[in-house]
Amino acid sequence: MPLVMDEGGIRRALLRIAHEIVERNRRVGDIALVGIRRRGVPIAQRLARSLLEISGREVPTGALDITLYRDDLMWHAVGPQPVLRSTEIPFSIDDRRILLVDDVLYTGRTTRAALDALIDFGRPRSIQLVVVVDRGHRELPIKADYVGKNVPTSARQSVQVKVSELDGVDEVVIGEIGEHGGHAPAAGEAAP
Repeated sequence: MPLVMDEGGIRRALLRIAHEIVERNRRVGDIALVGIRRRGVPIAQRLARSLLEISGREVPTGALDITLYRDDLMWHAVGPQPVLRSTEIPFSIDDRRILLVDDVLYTGRTTRAALDALIDFGRPRSIQLVVVVDRGHRELPIKADYVGKNVPTSARQSVQVKVSELDGVDEVVIGEIGEHGGHAPAAGEAAP
């Protein structure tokens, strides 16, 4: 599978995004990061560390499970009991600038589900989207505010963002759908 970003590339992209976040949100004190489970969570935690180094302020970080909000999963294919992971948002999102963090932006359906889930927790002042990779092929009118790398792909390709916390390595690779066991990962997500 072709390597699109290595560990250094991911590190530089996240540091650049952290600087862009500080520039755009002059008052870092009212922002919070919420990572979409799975890979969005460690990416959000890394951004929080970079924001602390740049601004000297700690940025609250949470984790969001969107399983029950998705409209693009074929429930009959995954069984009657989807795998639910916990949502952990240990702060109020009311009147905060929320930075929603994900690994790959694809059709926009994962982001739409995350927006629905997030709104159930309160009323943020604004929501900004952070992604490591934007691969195109949008089905919904959703655009990321911060992008690590734009990677044009075909619909037959998949993009995997791997993070050391879950995968033992930091890299972004492109593969053919058949290379992942004959089926594509859920829209907007890298393969597990």
